[in-house]
Amino acid sequence: MTGSDIPSSFRLAYVPGVTPTKWVRVWHERLPHTSLELVQASAAEAPGLLAGGGADAGLVRLPVDRGVLSAIPLYTETTVVVIPKDHVATAAEEVSLAELSDEIVLHPLDDLLDWETLPGRPAVERPATTADAIELVAAGVGVLLVPQSLARLHHRKDLTYRPVPEAPESRVALSWPEAEVTPDLVEEFIGIVRGRTVNSTRGRAATPPRPAKDKAKDKAKAKRGGAGGGSGARQKPAAGRKPQGGARSGGQSGKRGKPRGR
Repeated sequence: MTGSDIPSSFRLAYVPGVTPTKWVRVWHERLPHTSLELVQASAAEAPGLLAGGGADAGLVRLPVDRGVLSAIPLYTETTVVVIPKDHVATAAEEVSLAELSDEIVLHPLDDLLDWETLPGRPAVERPATTADAIELVAAGVGVLLVPQSLARLHHRKDLTYRPVPEAPESRVALSWPEAEVTPDLVEEFIGIVRGRTVNSTRGRAATPPRPAKDKAKDKAKAKRGGAGGGSGARQKPAAGRKPQGGARSGGQSGKRGKPRGR
C-alpha cells in the first residue's frame, strides 16, 4: 500500500469498559500520517454503527450478527458482583451465585450478561442503565453483576467488587463490516491487536526484496569507488611492493647499518 493509497483517517468505535489506549499508541507510531478517530458507542449501539458505516472497525461485545459483521474474539472478562464496602461478602475473595440468593440483584436494561436464570431476588423496577444501577447499590438497594471493566469504570470509594466464577462472562472482540476483501487499514489494526511486528507480511504490504541484479550493481559501484581512492579506507599495497612511508631517500631502508671500519 503506497502513501497515496492510505486513507487520511481511520474510525475506531469502542464500547464502555474497553480501553483501546495501547493499540492507539502503536497505531500512531506505525501510521503517523493516518489519523485514528475514536468513536464511543454503547454495547447495544456499536454493531449497528459498524453496519451503517459509522466506523471502520470497533471493539465490541459479542455476540454480533456474523452475516453482517466479521469479528475476531480478543479476550473474555471476569464477571464480578458490585457491593458496598461494608457488605458481608467482602470477607471472601470470591462469591458464589448461591450466596446471592437472598440479595436483590439489580438487572439494568443495558445488562451485558447472557443469563439463563437471574440469581437472587428481582428488584421492583429494572434500572435504565448500569450507571443507574451503581447508584442504587451505593444507596443499599441491592447488588449488581457486571464485567470487571465496568465495575472499574464506575468505581466509587464506597463500593467494591468480588469475582463470581459461576456467572456468565462477556467477550470482547474486534469487529468490522463483512466484505470480500478486508480493507487495508482494518488489516493494519488487526495486526496491531494481534501483536504483529511492523514488518509482518499480513496487513500493510511489506517492502519487497531488492532484485539480485540491483545488489550486484551496487557491489560493482562500491569496488569502482574504492579503486579511485575517493574513500577514506586505507589501500593495501600491491604484491611485491613495500610500503613507502618508512623508507629513507636513496632507496635505503629505515634501519641503520653498522658503521664502516676505518
